[in-house]
Amino acid sequence: MRVCVVGTGYVGLTTGVSLAFLGHQVTCVDLDQRKVDMLTAGRCPIYEPGMDELLAEAAANLTFTTSYAEAVPGADVVFVAVQTPSAGDGSPDLRYLRSAAETVAQHLDHDFTVVVNKSTVPIGSGNWVDAILRESFAQRDDRPGRCEFSVASNPEFLREGNAIHDTLFPDRIVIGSDNPRALEVLNQLYRPIINQTFTAPSFAPRPDDIGAVPLVSTDLASAELIKYAANAFLALKISYANEIGQLAAKVGADITEVTRGMGLDQRIGSRFLQAGVGWGGSCFGKDTKALIATAGEYNYEMPIVRAAREVNDRQRLVAVERLQDELRILKGRKIGLLGLAFKPNTDDLRDSPALDIANLLLARGARVRLHDPIAGERFRREQPELAPYLSETLDGLFDDCDAVVLVTEWAQYLELDWSKFVGLMRTPILLDGRHVLDRDRMARLGYKYLAIAG
Repeated sequence: MRVCVVGTGYVGLTTGVSLAFLGHQVTCVDLDQRKVDMLTAGRCPIYEPGMDELLAEAAANLTFTTSYAEAVPGADVVFVAVQTPSAGDGSPDLRYLRSAAETVAQHLDHDFTVVVNKSTVPIGSGNWVDAILRESFAQRDDRPGRCEFSVASNPEFLREGNAIHDTLFPDRIVIGSDNPRALEVLNQLYRPIINQTFTAPSFAPRPDDIGAVPLVSTDLASAELIKYAANAFLALKISYANEIGQLAAKVGADITEVTRGMGLDQRIGSRFLQAGVGWGGSCFGKDTKALIATAGEYNYEMPIVRAAREVNDRQRLVAVERLQDELRILKGRKIGLLGLAFKPNTDDLRDSPALDIANLLLARGARVRLHDPIAGERFRREQPELAPYLSETLDGLFDDCDAVVLVTEWAQYLELDWSKFVGLMRTPILLDGRHVLDRDRMARLGYKYLAIAG
């Protein structure tokens, strides 16, 4: 099929490159000339494992442009994957979605095109985008004689750092539309993934246990709500583990053993039960806030989702208070933070716990040093006020430190020769913000090991 993807962020780029790899003819449009030039040259503007290799393998079926006029005409499917940041009241800011829909409508010319909301959008956005498309299309003087289109929702469930795997070997594919023809087009588009008939790339082998991928084909509103409901549930699961973790600390229990015992229950499962400094990134915070805002439009409260957000926000403060309890005074203390990205295997800093922890420490008079093995360049660009505290080397971070906090569980930190650095510190206090280090081993090396929870 001929596919247009509007927006080359994490979602748009992964979608476009993956579909091109599967054999579809894909044109990605983005208004950022710098990104388009980089991608045309085969260089990826984001850090995502395997993306450079997939970009090279899909190059024959892939074009990048800043022109809608080059991308939209003749497309069977147009994915809209623009950003939908949170507005001041928590609702998604849909101005980029509106602009994209208006511009797409100016260039539609195919006998039937499915316009897909790939961005995470509030319930009802499919109807809203459909109205925008039809209004903008009706204003054209050059309307083609035969041109039909329909709106669909196709939410993404990508984990940054695992985006290629999650696209090619997903748990499920969700498509929603009130037009059966649109659903059939998307069914055919994803058929190679649903049936797993494609040859997997060498750097992303097909899992041994994968069979046919379930397809959830439903109406627009249900597809939109599935995305929010799934992300809110995962956020709730993490926050629940963190809440139990604080109780574990008070009663003398080991939270890692508690969550292991919980996770072995097949009704619960072990994923997203890791207690620590909390979740971050572009999805959980924004989507839980949007879900609450949407419910508010219908005079409905969502106390469970609201509580999950409150617990998560508190975890960042808990890290600082844990250090203060140990050091008594934070003013003048040098504190090192290991990890700036919100999770490993990405350079994404959005809603990263490290940023809040650093600012809270600075507000209490501490001196901070920051390090990340991948996200440093992006950090300098996006966080100019914190950039002066960035340490190029681990030696520079550990030197004369009163405490070090593991914030992001990068493999580079887990495999670190920790014995090399203990002697550099003024006081070898180690706060494990992710409960991933061996407490007894760290103690044998000379660290005073602290955890966020019991």
